Amino acid sequence: MNAADFIAKWRDSELRERQGSQEHFLDLCRLLGVPTPADEDPKGERYCFERGAEKVGGGDGWADVWRRGCFAWEYKGKHKDLNAALRQVTAYARDLENPPYLVVSDMDRIIVHTNWTNTVPKTYEVALDDLLEPAKRHLLRAVWEGSDELKPRISPQELTAKAAERFGELSTRLQDRGHEPRAVAHFLNQLVFCMFAEDADLLKDNLFTRLIKATATRPEAATRQLSELFGKMAQQGDTFFGAEFIRWFNGGLYDGAAVLPLERIDLELIGRTAEEHDWSQIDPSVFGTLFEQALSARRERKALGAHYTDREKILKIVEPVIVRPLQAEWAAALETARTAMAKAEAADAERKTLLEAAAEQMRADPRAAQDAEAKRRKALTAIDRRRTAARREAQDVVEAWLERLANFRVLDPACGSGNFLYVALHELMDIEQRAIVDAERLGLTGFLPRVGLEAVRGIELDRYAAELARLTLWIGYLQWVLKKAAKPPPDPVLSNLDQIENRDALLNPDGTEAEWPAVDVIIGNPPFLGGKRLRDSLGDAAVERLFAAYKGRVPAEADLVAYWVEKGWRQVEAGRATRVGLVTTNSIRDGASRRVVDAIRDAEALEEAWADEPWAVDGADVRVSMIGFGAGFVERRLNGKLAERINSNLTSTAVDVTKAASLRQNAGVGFIGTQKGGPFDVEGETARAWLSLPLNPNGRPNGDVLRQWRNGSHLTGRWDDRWIIFFPIDCSLEEAALYEAPFAHVNEHVLPQREGLRRDNHRLRWWIHAEPRPGMWRALSGRTRFIATPRVAKHRFFVWLPEAVVPDSRLVAIARDDDLAFGILTSRLHEVWSLATCSWHGVGNDPTYNAESCLSTFPFPEGLTLNIPAADYADDPRAQAIAEAARKLNELREAWLNPPDLTVRVPEVVPGYPDRILPKDEAAAKALKARTLTNLYNERPRWLAMAHEALDAAVAAAYGWPADLSDDEILERLFALNQERAAAGR
Repeated sequence: MNAADFIAKWRDSELRERQGSQEHFLDLCRLLGVPTPADEDPKGERYCFERGAEKVGGGDGWADVWRRGCFAWEYKGKHKDLNAALRQVTAYARDLENPPYLVVSDMDRIIVHTNWTNTVPKTYEVALDDLLEPAKRHLLRAVWEGSDELKPRISPQELTAKAAERFGELSTRLQDRGHEPRAVAHFLNQLVFCMFAEDADLLKDNLFTRLIKATATRPEAATRQLSELFGKMAQQGDTFFGAEFIRWFNGGLYDGAAVLPLERIDLELIGRTAEEHDWSQIDPSVFGTLFEQALSARRERKALGAHYTDREKILKIVEPVIVRPLQAEWAAALETARTAMAKAEAADAERKTLLEAAAEQMRADPRAAQDAEAKRRKALTAIDRRRTAARREAQDVVEAWLERLANFRVLDPACGSGNFLYVALHELMDIEQRAIVDAERLGLTGFLPRVGLEAVRGIELDRYAAELARLTLWIGYLQWVLKKAAKPPPDPVLSNLDQIENRDALLNPDGTEAEWPAVDVIIGNPPFLGGKRLRDSLGDAAVERLFAAYKGRVPAEADLVAYWVEKGWRQVEAGRATRVGLVTTNSIRDGASRRVVDAIRDAEALEEAWADEPWAVDGADVRVSMIGFGAGFVERRLNGKLAERINSNLTSTAVDVTKAASLRQNAGVGFIGTQKGGPFDVEGETARAWLSLPLNPNGRPNGDVLRQWRNGSHLTGRWDDRWIIFFPIDCSLEEAALYEAPFAHVNEHVLPQREGLRRDNHRLRWWIHAEPRPGMWRALSGRTRFIATPRVAKHRFFVWLPEAVVPDSRLVAIARDDDLAFGILTSRLHEVWSLATCSWHGVGNDPTYNAESCLSTFPFPEGLTLNIPAADYADDPRAQAIAEAARKLNELREAWLNPPDLTVRVPEVVPGYPDRILPKDEAAAKALKARTLTNLYNERPRWLAMAHEALDAAVAAAYGWPADLSDDEILERLFALNQERAAAGR
């Protein structure tokens, strides 16, 4: 078939949709030279007519034609509403595996809508006569093939970024002229909505752009004209701006705030920005960027750790908390309606059978048929009643569910720029649209959309961030309506959105706990602020009010996000919310912050979690956790996979090690190293120069207060010859000053940093480390060496450090000097335990060893526990086997780290310190740089694995266990020991 034949045939066709659609499509296949569904896929698995579920009694599928990975195609009769066809196929796009093209046709026109994920959509229309053009036929072949030839080359985010860049320039210019950042933000929002409104055809004929261009050389006139336009947009009734009718926008955005005076360069910038970008397609999250730019001078949101998030990440909360439960509810309601409609269809069939029998009887025996008429009418009446009742039942089921959806409410109690609410609103409107289409396919009609902006509520502390949330929601709502409802929104275009409240979500002005409204679900991304930074960021008075209001509910050391988790759980317990989904700091899995999750875990209400996800906060990459809790989740999932349980540390192990107790046997052994609180550390060259100085006025050498220093990177990498000044904890200022050179360094470099500190101890005793750890030094006293491990490390290993070393706060120091303790800690059994009880840190999500959770809870073998001096079990064969294996492992590692052929040992400049290990030459120095424990355990050569296997076997034997236990079996047995000893007070 050629183009002329195709055009002639279908121009004259008067076939209805059902009569003509498949033949039209087959003719089009022949015209384009592409395979038909039956030619390519006889089974209809990848390419077919009527793809998807059928309505009761037969009928349309989700799409009239579908080809996997290429298109979904929906037909309507000639001159019918193709927007309705688009709404229908869009509603089912997910079920159709989101093809890149959505096509609608009335057999006169073919309209192609691009549907590529994360792109600005484009539309192509092909009329009948256009098919004479090879380029148009080529376009349709690209659709058949699913080719990315028509894929838009810009994403909404890229378009948004370009537009935001322009507005950043304007924001800077306005602030440079002395305008207050909040006023700038408000004015920018007004301009942005005007650009959106004209591109969405809510302001007609590019009114805003024409105004800007017409006044570009007359800034004073532009100010007057904008003031008048904004005023008209806020007015109700028949309002005109010149000859242009202006709809009633309302909403408070155009609230009479003064238009900021603009200069010619500003107007040119605004004009270009309006003209060069399709603002109807922007991603509303642009407004978060605009707001941050407008407030860049003050960083008001940054002070509270605010941030803005993309849709895909938000859906990890919205889908399990909102979408899946509502979809499951609708599936159940739809099945009930389908069952009722089946009864109606059965009644129709019964009626048809009865009438056909009556007709046959009338032909065969008219008198008998006449005699049976009364009985037949009675039967028909009964059938009609059943049919009507069945249809009413189905209609009522759908009506009740749609009303339930219309009353569904979502709260974000830290809504920021409104991104979470924006995504939630779109999903609710999609669900409603899908439900209405489903009902129509059952033959149930007359249902109108009801879900709107009233579905979402927000709480936001900053006034203009709250306004920003309103703007995001207005534009997001209007984008959905204009794209999927295919009709303009009614007046007022902007509702007031008073439910976006500008207030503190945690405290009332009088310091009492703030109340959250009763809703169906709570979602959000509360501020990221670590417990240790609360006072610096919020101030002492605010923190004290917060602690007082939540005393006994949230530990004082917890991150700020923990307060949102705790309040969310209280809302669920009180019946004021059904489900909650929040993004939290990664530390919600451990320590003080985890305690608010323990209660949720104990109630078996923790239903959804992502333990460790990449995120961005103020431009920095971080790791976060996400949790969902409450009732009505469709399934329990951890990290995207089904899980039987979710523990409060966001693991699914059968043994919940978060319930492990600290053991008295392990008390007073593990410590976090000292925290300097200033530049007390110096290079080795400086330290050796001080060590070589004459005695001080007190007759003492500088060696009294100079020690080698180790931090985490020194253990995972190599020591960089750093030393540290360490005055004794009880050293007075007068005594410290007698050590002239070290004191002079501290006086010059540390004192200026300490003078402005809040804590008296840090400010007044500035020559002493901020956290000198007196308990650690008492426990280490009298030992020639001690065990240390990095708090944060990819691999969990332990090393020996000499007593002359000061361990930094990034190390855990263990006050034992025996090979037995070293061996047990280095074993696989302890590693498995530590990985189950540790926390996780940083972008690399590295395990963080905590003395409290990892060491204090670990049950050592009976008779070899840490409260027993090493000398008491020196003759125990178990201890001897472990100690021998541990010594061998350590000797092998040390020989690999510092091989004799590459190194030379040199005594320090004064006695009392370990020998220096130096490379023999430059080649050796280069080779030694790669010899780190991290690299060694990355490679894990066979000799290392064998040494660990020997140690692991010795440690397992000490417990009386086989050496080949699985990780789960190890955890189960160690946890049982922990619980047994804790119960016995050991």
